[in-house]
Amino acid sequence: MDETTRLNDNPSNTVRPSDVDKSDAIPRTGPSTEPETPAYLHIASTLASRITSGVYAGGSRLPSGSELCREFHVSPMTVRRALAILGTQGLVVGEKGRGTFARSPSLSDSMFRLDSPTGEWLDESAEIRMLTAAMTRADQLVAGKLGLQPGDRVIYLRRVVLYNGGPAMYHTEHIVYDPRRPLVESQLMLTSLHAFLDSGNAQRFPRGELTLTAVKLDAEDAMVLGQEEGALALCLEHLFQTADRKPVSWGRFLLRAELFSLRARLGTE
Repeated sequence: MDETTRLNDNPSNTVRPSDVDKSDAIPRTGPSTEPETPAYLHIASTLASRITSGVYAGGSRLPSGSELCREFHVSPMTVRRALAILGTQGLVVGEKGRGTFARSPSLSDSMFRLDSPTGEWLDESAEIRMLTAAMTRADQLVAGKLGLQPGDRVIYLRRVVLYNGGPAMYHTEHIVYDPRRPLVESQLMLTSLHAFLDSGNAQRFPRGELTLTAVKLDAEDAMVLGQEEGALALCLEHLFQTADRKPVSWGRFLLRAELFSLRARLGTE
C-alpha cells in the first residue's frame, strides 16, 4: 500500500475567484466604470483586426512605423510595443531593411477556450473547494507522465468547482514534489487550476499540453459531480511544464457536459 500523508482533507476550505491577486488588471482611471485600454493594446487590436479581415492581406507590407505614429498619435516606442505583440501572436513578421509584413493566420494559430452557455461562469458565485491534498507515491502511470521513478513522492490534489451551489468541474492532479517549493495554502488551492481557468492573470506554468475527450463518468466521478454513473462529461487532460519542458503537474478536469462548450477563434481576439 502506498505511503500517504494527508496535507489537507477539509472540504470546507474554499477560495473564491475574487480572492486571487488581480494586480495584472488594467487600472481604472477617472469616473468611468470601464478600464482604459493602453495605447499599444489598442493599436495591436486595430492592426490585428485589419489583418484578419483582409485589409492587410497576407504577405503585404504594413504602414511604416512613422506612418503608424502619425495615424495613432503615439511615440515610436508605443508602435514597436504593439508590433511586438502581433509578432508574438504570429500575425506579422519583420524583415530587416524591408519593414513589417502581414501573415495570414492558419488553423494552427487558432485560440481555443472553454465557455459556459450561461456566460462568465467563474464569477463571485463560484467556489474552488479542496477535497484532498496528500503526499503519496507515484505509480507506474503517474511516474511515466511526470518523468519520475515509480515510488517517487508526489503531491496529490482533488478539487471541485461549485457554481450556484452545485458541482460544475472536478479536478484531480499530481504535482512533482519539490522540497524547495513550499506548499502553502494558496499554492495548494490555485496552482494549475486557476492558471488554466484564468490564464490572463495567472501564468503559473509557461508550457503545457491539453487533450480534450468525451468520457463516461465512473461511480466516484459521478458522485462528485452529482451525475448518474455513465453520464457523459468533457475530460480535459493536462500536462504542465516548466520553460525547459520539465513536467510539473499532470491531471484532468472533468466538466459537466451541459455547462461547457469549446469555442475557437481564428487569429487574435
